[in-house]
Amino acid sequence: MKCFAILAAAVMSLTACLPAAANNEMPPVQVSAKGCAVIDALSGDVVYAKNENVRMPMASTTKIMSAYITLMQDGLDVPFTVDSEAIRVEGSSMGLKEGDTVTLRALVYGMLLPSGNDAANAAAVRIAGSVEGFVEMMNSMAAEMGLENTHFVTPSGLDDCTDEHYSTALDMAKLARKAMQNEIFAEICAQTSASVEFGAPPYKRTLHNTNRLLSMCKGAVGVKTGFTDKAGRCLVSACERDGARLVCVTLNDPNDWKDHQTLYDRCFGGMKKISLSPELSGYVIPSAEDGVEVKAACVSEDILLTESAAGRLERVTVIAPFLYLPVNDGDKVGETRFYLDGVLLRTLDITVRK
Repeated sequence: MKCFAILAAAVMSLTACLPAAANNEMPPVQVSAKGCAVIDALSGDVVYAKNENVRMPMASTTKIMSAYITLMQDGLDVPFTVDSEAIRVEGSSMGLKEGDTVTLRALVYGMLLPSGNDAANAAAVRIAGSVEGFVEMMNSMAAEMGLENTHFVTPSGLDDCTDEHYSTALDMAKLARKAMQNEIFAEICAQTSASVEFGAPPYKRTLHNTNRLLSMCKGAVGVKTGFTDKAGRCLVSACERDGARLVCVTLNDPNDWKDHQTLYDRCFGGMKKISLSPELSGYVIPSAEDGVEVKAACVSEDILLTESAAGRLERVTVIAPFLYLPVNDGDKVGETRFYLDGVLLRTLDITVRK
């Protein structure tokens, strides 16, 4: 069996040396919100901020946390009868009635689409035994996530009875970033409407999403609206363009639909386009015995990052020390791994090109 060495060094590590295809500074932007934050979902970097650490009520965007905790439970599709006291709550509703049979998954739909306060309370009692017990879970999770300026009093976001239910634009952006990493959460909040089954007996009915941004803004994929007289209009959204995802939060914003669209247009334009490449395209592998030459190649991939994140990228290329002949076009001979803050971001295969 014939073999030859590909490279003398099996591993090459290159840090912060990736070429930029474009580097644009974000133009100035003004928004109506009292508090605002835009973060890069990949790196967590802040792209835009205004009063981002000022504590404010956040209305039904609270249900992002309630839905996230609900989706962490076992038995999402196990039917149960809703607690009759829990669903006796004012404001927006998914339509639960006493004696209804429902599942936790259906309640997440009820929280994230029509913003059902009844859904949030029903899930709370089912999971923790009481609304108060569930709120303790919410605050524990907030502490675990490092949301230092967030405190929950209700699972729904109703705030008329308290001044202790608050968060900040930046904390809510961090929460939404985490929640969107849950595939079920991301799938549900991206839907403009969904068919959900519940009732006594259960039957299918259609729930509609209050998040109009999904149909108004290019690339919008979530996440949650909110409103109370105290909090004003609140909106947490996520948007994907050119392979990047941004999360935008506005609190107490009378012009939230327009502000989010403006912020996405500006913020995506200010991201840095990076070409991920192992710099091995066309590399010739000599044969020690018969003079056969084999080229190693890798298709580059472009990605949008913040300026700061681009400087924190780390590239590690790994190539097998020996290659056994014969080889076929497209055979994998190595890979390049790209890390951001120590977390694997992308892996590109290095293959034989004949």
